Amino acid sequence: MQNNEDGEQPVSGDVGSKPPASTGAMPQESAWRIRNFAILAVHHISLRCGWIFKTESIIMPAVVDSLGGAAWLRGCLPLLNRFGQSVPPLLMSGRIKGMAEKKWAMAVCATCMSVCFLTLALVWYGTGQSNHGWMAPAFLGIYGIFFISTGVYNMTFTTVQGKLVQTNRRGRLLLISNLVGAVVAIVSAALLLPLWLQPGEEQFGLIFGFSGVMFAIAALLSLLLAEPRDDFSRDARPSRLLQQAVGVLRRDRDFRRLALIGALFGTCFTLFPHYQSIGRGLFPDQGLNVLISWVMVQNGGTACASLVAGPLADRFGNRLALRVLLLLICVAPFLTLALRILGPEFRESYNVVFILVGLTPTFFRIINNFTLELSKPEDHPVYISTLSLCIAAPAITSPLVGLVVDRAGFAPVFLTIGSVLVFAWLLTFTLSEPRHDADNEL
Repeated sequence: MQNNEDGEQPVSGDVGSKPPASTGAMPQESAWRIRNFAILAVHHISLRCGWIFKTESIIMPAVVDSLGGAAWLRGCLPLLNRFGQSVPPLLMSGRIKGMAEKKWAMAVCATCMSVCFLTLALVWYGTGQSNHGWMAPAFLGIYGIFFISTGVYNMTFTTVQGKLVQTNRRGRLLLISNLVGAVVAIVSAALLLPLWLQPGEEQFGLIFGFSGVMFAIAALLSLLLAEPRDDFSRDARPSRLLQQAVGVLRRDRDFRRLALIGALFGTCFTLFPHYQSIGRGLFPDQGLNVLISWVMVQNGGTACASLVAGPLADRFGNRLALRVLLLLICVAPFLTLALRILGPEFRESYNVVFILVGLTPTFFRIINNFTLELSKPEDHPVYISTLSLCIAAPAITSPLVGLVVDRAGFAPVFLTIGSVLVFAWLLTFTLSEPRHDADNEL
């Protein structure tokens, strides 16, 4: 998702290329760039409004807990999450590459995300909000399908962004969409979650339904993009795609280093379901109401990260933004253990943990943008899907991590993964900065 920055002639699909005449009446280049920038921003804002009601570190683990789930069952959430966001995108990268207009794939994936959560809402109310033995596996099954759709969507969105937004404007898109999206999402959560998380009367069905509606709006918005047609050949054979992923890692040293950092960073997802479990132990008197403030501060953390990381990436490159974000993310596991040891006297400081967890979505956007600058436009799907696969690899151990938590407690797990994250941060100093001359301004 980036311009052709290697001095080559623009290819079809590059942001420097103009829409061909065969696409019909298209706006002038400057006009469609502005239009696409605005649509992508509003699209992302809609997604954030839906996402805040299903946060992986807060709401979804609480749902599993309400269904009687143990720590190992909570550990299945990151596994399904990362599998869906790694293997399916790799398998679909050839097909997405060959599509003339990628916005259609983006719309289909967002629609599938919407259908999954609307289905969860119907199931929740169809059972009278009672906990049946089959509900936990049914929930996990739908959750898995949702993240398969999300994984392909993320790859497609990043490809579309690289096609339609100039390199030195992606940080601005990140800033606007995350900042405005966080404000709108936080206001929505502040108004609605207190009504839907009343003690003993948790309305998870309404939470699922709201997310589904917001994802549907995002799907409709994606169809409004003015997208020039691509003319890339596709290779949809899974074996060939896997060979391409391995080939990318073998021949591209810079990307190989970035992928290793991504894989080490991916270990942090195994901790996500357990942050709220530790925190709720510090607030035994508040029930699920405490989740509301955590959801809000976590999204506030995303907004604050965008304020810094977006301009930093546009001005100095993605490497520095990546390094700063990862350093802060490293603090979360150690701070969690420290606050658990200090006990209820310092429990209000637990909000800081979720502020740090809230940096993760911004880190994802930055590392994806970094990847775009390492690859040519026609290679964006395979590079992005390969990176997603590397980041997802540690999630295989997530149920095992949950089992260790059940048997040995939180401390060994959090200390180990915190140390891995510190090592990943040190490796950022081995990265080179691929930033070339900035594109022309809008």
